Order: sequence, then structure tokens, then C-alpha cells
Amino acid sequence: MTVQILTGQPVVEVARPSRNLWTAAKRGLRCRCPACGEARLFTSYLKVAPVCDRCGEELHHHRADDAPPYLTIMVVGHVIVPLLMWFELAYEPALWIHAAIWLPLTVIMSLLLLPPLKGLVVGYQWAMRMHGFDEFGDERQQGQNQ
Repeated sequence: MTVQILTGQPVVEVARPSRNLWTAAKRGLRCRCPACGEARLFTSYLKVAPVCDRCGEELHHHRADDAPPYLTIMVVGHVIVPLLMWFELAYEPALWIHAAIWLPLTVIMSLLLLPPLKGLVVGYQWAMRMHGFDEFGDERQQGQNQ
């Protein structure tokens, strides 16, 4: 595709292959590479692999930062709080029973949800070509020049 700017000089825009957001998000939730969906996204609990073993996609560009813990807190809170309130109103248990049930459940849910939600964020960033995932973008070019 060529675009002509006011100077009359044709500017060639490189056609980029499309990246399906929903497919990348689903692959990320399964903790798989957002590009191919085959290789594992993490080398350990939350450490993203620098490069996909299967397709060679560079994954070190991701900037998940605080989004996965935020999403985890939001999901766990929306599950635990209504259950806790229902249990309190229905049975009126002692405080130690609440602590024995809800504290471990909250910790376990948080630890189980954190990797898939981080994978979701990495998949989203890959699909949207954010933070260096765009092979033709300025961020990738700046990283190669340094």
C-alpha cells in the first residue's frame, strides 16, 4: 500500500500480518506462546521465556508489570467476598473458622490464577504489537540500535 503525503513523495507502508487478539489471549491463558500456541510461555513460575522454543518468537519484550497481580486480586476478590458474605449470613461461624477457610482459599486461588493471567497480558501485548512486539515498530528499531 502506498500513501502520498503533501510533499508528493510516495511512502510505502509495510503490510503487517494480522494477529488475532482472542486467539492470543486464549493461548496466553493456557500459558502457551501467543504466536504459535505450542511451546510453553514460562520457563519457571512467572518467568517468561525470552524466545519461543517452537516458533522463535521473541517474548522478552513483554511489560506485564503490575497488571497480572491487579487482575488476580480483582478476580479472587470477586469470588471470595460474596462467598464469605453468604457463609457469614447463612451460618454465622466463629472467626477462626473464617480464617481457616478463606485465608488458604484466597492464597491458593491467587497462586493458581497468577500465571494464566500473566500469560493473558503477554498475549494481549503480543496481539496489539505493544512494547517491541511490532517487528517494524520504533521500539524494536531503538533496541537494535543500542
